[in-house]
Amino acid sequence: QVQLVESGGGLVQAGGSLRLSCGVSGHIFSTWTMSWFRQAPGKEREFVAALRWSGGSTYYADSVKGRFTISRDSAKNTVYLQMNSLKPEDTAVYYCAGGTVGTPPSVAVDYIFWGQGTQVTVSS
Repeated sequence: QVQLVESGGGLVQAGGSLRLSCGVSGHIFSTWTMSWFRQAPGKEREFVAALRWSGGSTYYADSVKGRFTISRDSAKNTVYLQMNSLKPEDTAVYYCAGGTVGTPPSVAVDYIFWGQGTQVTVSS
């Protein structure tokens, strides 16, 4: 059974950085896309970044482009989200998701596997 476990969230001042990790237990298939979504209080879950496991293509939401980087360590079955120049509006619970999805890879309902989420809070 596939499980996704996020870690690395916390409290950081605006302008700071955090790196989130998503460890995957079980096999990551070459057809998979691994992604990060986030959900702020009272808002819908929104796409942040995606990485195609085969080929490594990446996708980003406009709101994080140039500040966030998604990457992977295939040997460790782990996906990372490096977040720099954080802003208060980045405050949310961040979720890791995985599965075989189409294009664009930004539709949450397309993902089968989800982590439990990790809180990121950016103070002004």
